[in-house]
Parts: sequence; structure tokens; C-alpha cells
Amino acid sequence: MPDVFTPVIQKLGEIGAFKFLFPYLLTSAIFYGLLRKSRVFGEPERNVAVNAVVALVASLMVWAYPVLAGVDIQTQLSTFFTQGLVVTLVFMLALMIVGMFLPPNLSEYLANNVFKGNKAWSVVAIGIFFAFIILGTSGLWNVLCGPQVWEGVAQDMRLTIAVIVLLIIPIIFIVYEKPEVSVPKEEKKE
Repeated sequence: MPDVFTPVIQKLGEIGAFKFLFPYLLTSAIFYGLLRKSRVFGEPERNVAVNAVVALVASLMVWAYPVLAGVDIQTQLSTFFTQGLVVTLVFMLALMIVGMFLPPNLSEYLANNVFKGNKAWSVVAIGIFFAFIILGTSGLWNVLCGPQVWEGVAQDMRLTIAVIVLLIIPIIFIVYEKPEVSVPKEEKKE
């Protein structure tokens, strides 16, 4: 006997919930949270309606593009979120394994030893690297750039560009030096 969820998910797909409704709701929530955090329109408690209207309209404008352009991105979005979840679970599992061997206050240890100074930028760079990998493999790159960007570029040229970019990123981190701060010497007073 098939499970109960398969027909429900298929019915939601038929009515366009994955194509428009759920991405629209998610984008609205993200825009609303960003507007409250940035306080663009003043105090969030006093401008709830303004933030909500701007968030709803902005997300409607964002998700009007796939509908008006005739682009179906529900498969790419599902792939993107699934791959993002897998990467997140891998990091969580790695932290659990590392947590078995490190002291009990793992968050303090990471804050003091890993996420300070230039080390924090390397963690951010690794996160951005995985984000671009997920973006490319999920198929959302074509949605962001549009198919016309890559139409005339052959597959081997695309791979060459990707490899060159991947080679340049470590070189930037190797060559980058933290600027030294010069402290003026105190003059002797007589």
C-alpha cells in the first residue's frame, strides 16, 4: 500500500504549490525578516503593515518572473533545498563527531579557536564554495543567469572557466596578507 504523503505531494504539485505558492511564502518571510532586521522603514513594531506589504509585493515581483517567462523551476528549487539539507546534515554530523573528542564547551572552543581573525574568513569562504556548488548542481544557476548566457559557450569552455575560478580563489587566500598596524612610539617628555 502506498504511503499517504505521495498522493498529497502529487496533488500539491498539480495545483502549483511547489511552482509558486511555497516559494512565494518562503520569499515573503525572508523579505519580511530582512526588513524588520534592517529597520529600513523605522521601528519594526510600529511599521508591521509597511514591512508586510513591501515583503509581499517584492516576493510577488520575484516569483512573477518564472510564471511570465514560462520557466519551470520547481525541480531546481527542490534539488537546491535537498542538496542544501544534505550539506547541512554533513556539517552537523561532523560537529557531532568532533564534539566527542573536544571539550564539552564546543561552542566556546570554536568561537575562541576557529572563528576569530582570518580563520573566520576561511570558514565563510568554504561555506560560499559549497553554496556555489549546490547552486550549480541544482540547476538554479541557469535561472539566475538565464539560458542565453551559456547558449554559445561549449561544455569544455564552461569547465575551463570553473577550474580557473577554483584555482584563483586559493591563490587569493595565499597572497592576501593582513595589513600591519603601526603603533607610534611615545615621545619622551623632559
